[in-house]
Amino acid sequence: MQKKMSFFDRYLTLWVAICMIAGIIAGKIIPEFITGLRDIEFAKGSQINLPIAVLIWLMIYPMMLKVDFSSVLNVGKNPKGLVITGFVNWLVKPFSMALLGYIFFKILFVPFIGPELADQYTAGGIILAAAPCTAMVFVWSYLVDGDPGYTLVQVALNDLIMLVAFAPIVKFLVSGAANLIVPFSVLFYSVIVFIVIPLAAGIITRSLLLRLKGEEWFKGFLQKLHPVTISALLLTLVLIFAFQSDNITGRWFHVILIAIPILIQVYFNSSVVYFLMKLFKVKHNIAAPGALIGASNFFELAVATAITLFGPESGAALATVVGVLVEVPVMLSVVKITNSTRHWFNFS
Repeated sequence: MQKKMSFFDRYLTLWVAICMIAGIIAGKIIPEFITGLRDIEFAKGSQINLPIAVLIWLMIYPMMLKVDFSSVLNVGKNPKGLVITGFVNWLVKPFSMALLGYIFFKILFVPFIGPELADQYTAGGIILAAAPCTAMVFVWSYLVDGDPGYTLVQVALNDLIMLVAFAPIVKFLVSGAANLIVPFSVLFYSVIVFIVIPLAAGIITRSLLLRLKGEEWFKGFLQKLHPVTISALLLTLVLIFAFQSDNITGRWFHVILIAIPILIQVYFNSSVVYFLMKLFKVKHNIAAPGALIGASNFFELAVATAITLFGPESGAALATVVGVLVEVPVMLSVVKITNSTRHWFNFS
């Protein structure tokens, strides 16, 4: 039987496009209200927009509830798959995106976008690539008949690695490839606000609810939270595009240009993972979700970090949102490719 995504997940790109249009319209017809929302911060100079932070929590918290971090204890069951995906996620993907961003934005596209936006778009691409996917990976793994145990452990490891690796990688690459000053303190606070807090809340809530209500009730609870996650994501995008409305109306061509290196890096990284899995004779039910994990992004974190570092109206924030636009259709194409090449992994 052919497996299907949920209605919201399957048409996520369409919802994103609608929110993009709605945000731009809102920014044009109620600019004072949008400016007021943009200026609400946790504290003066914190650079963390409160409305967007609340929405980000509503997105990330349900994702963290899904992850059983005790599964990390089973890390030895699929060592080759975990090592390959981890290698690509943290030692290939962000660095290849930095290289692609430099080539496309700062060399090939600079006559069309200018040097300032070239730096911003490069930074956004790096932030996007430095955040491996979490929640949507469960959907991709389901569509390729992936090993649930491997997927769960890989997501848990990525979340834990992000706690220590995300900030230094982003600072190093953005400072080098984009020539932008990245305050480490701002990155540190982003990790605390957008990873540590929802991660801790997810672990504590998961443990309490499983103990008090049981596993069956908890599964139903997660299903009820899914529309909250999607709604928070879409409303976040409305705000982002509302904040950027003046810039975007004059830069629609830039969205197309930004998508090009992002598309290349998605296919490149998924291919590297898939090739290495075949080379080391890893089973298809690990190789396929591994390729998808190695290519997709934790775009919720990326969007929040770009906004915190450079502002909601920045080119970096726009670049991360373009990642959302292209992710679903591109990842579905990777799903189709891995399913059609299942016979490659019939090892003797």
